Amino acid sequence: MNRKSFLNLTARAGLFLGLAPSLLAGKTNETIEKELLNKLLTQKKALGNAVGLTADPISKVRVGIIGMGNRGSVLIQMFDYLIKNNHAEIVALSDLRQEKVEKNNEYLRTIQNKSADLYYGNQTEWKKLAERDDIDLILIATPWNYHTEMSVYGMEQGKHVACEQPMAMTLEDCWKLIDVAERTQKHCMYMENCCFNGEELWVLNMIDQGVFGDINHAEGAYIHDLRKHMMDDTYYENQWRIKHHETKNGNFYTGHGLGPTSFYMDIGRGDNYDYLTSMSSRDDSLKLGAEIENFPVKQFACGDMNTTLIKTKLGRTIMLQFDTHTGRPYSRLNNVFGTKAAHEGYSSRLYVGHDELQWGHSWLKDEEYKEYRERYDHPLWYKLKTQIDANAVGHGGMDFVMVYRLIRCLNEGLPLDINLYDSVLWSAITPLSEISVANNSARTVVPDFTGGTWETPRKNEVLRDIL
Repeated sequence: MNRKSFLNLTARAGLFLGLAPSLLAGKTNETIEKELLNKLLTQKKALGNAVGLTADPISKVRVGIIGMGNRGSVLIQMFDYLIKNNHAEIVALSDLRQEKVEKNNEYLRTIQNKSADLYYGNQTEWKKLAERDDIDLILIATPWNYHTEMSVYGMEQGKHVACEQPMAMTLEDCWKLIDVAERTQKHCMYMENCCFNGEELWVLNMIDQGVFGDINHAEGAYIHDLRKHMMDDTYYENQWRIKHHETKNGNFYTGHGLGPTSFYMDIGRGDNYDYLTSMSSRDDSLKLGAEIENFPVKQFACGDMNTTLIKTKLGRTIMLQFDTHTGRPYSRLNNVFGTKAAHEGYSSRLYVGHDELQWGHSWLKDEEYKEYRERYDHPLWYKLKTQIDANAVGHGGMDFVMVYRLIRCLNEGLPLDINLYDSVLWSAITPLSEISVANNSARTVVPDFTGGTWETPRKNEVLRDIL
């Protein structure tokens, strides 16, 4: 490793780890590559005491929501059924903008007997919401940079937290979440709605029922042209989202692809990520978009397509992609391949193998596909069909199922479907991908955030019936 690469490695790894560059000085070029990308990435250890975490049942979950912009305004609508059936109530709303909390409070009055208390006007008003003694759960739907601080503060105030992705932007913040959640024994959930979508739940149920045999490889992604949204004057408050693309290069939005594929492979439940390598393309499409929109920034750090390859402890592989720059149809890939079957999403198609080898292969015909879809559809989508149809505004119903499951688990005092360790693992891929990209796609170790508990196989919690 030459001196330029050495300095680049130490500076960037120090940034993602939350370490000052001075703490990394005094080591030879030969040892820094191994120690920085291995020892420093694995120097901490989780207790693992949040696996299967339960809390006392809460007959009616009292909720506070921080962040009432685009996402928060959808999440609040998912509570209609839960409020009317006495499973939850919304106590307080917070946002910087008065008009946003007031608008959502007007909606709330149509589904709930009483209004929420409102907190707005400055950067710290949300803390007053978190400090209330009549809130059980805080939902966080703010810009990414606030997620860890708000989650940590909420748990320190005795609240369960559920947060939009990513829950952390640095490895240091990943460890903060673990330290606080394990100490306070409060739920800390990454709100990954795609884990609750009909197609993904159907595939997971087929895997659980043995249709796929042994899973060897899966592919997930967030491919969604957001250039118009990110460069708009008002869509994202202060255009916060594109600012990440101006200064960083990696996968900033892992959960849509990684949540379902990790569920397919029992990550944290018998297998775990081992290491990754990540690379990004040029930023041609984003630069072109900036020219078309006459956006003031013309140079960006983030490439149009980031591809991250992850190897698991049991030797499986995951391909994860992130592209919010290229003009093409939306896709999360949702591809999974086993010894007996294969599925590819967008549009969904299924192949189920036979005992004998084939000269050629073809996807199941419509009638056969429909038969598998009906036979293995997840019970949630069958039993909640009426409510799902009524909440299609929540990304086709998956937002409703996610919020429903969260509240009903708290009602029943059961472990959540997405736990602390899932939340941190999925978030950690962001800074780890940035480290790898910054260092010529270097093989980068994924820390064991589970405290070794991943080695004990267990059934995925979302397969439970808690209705």
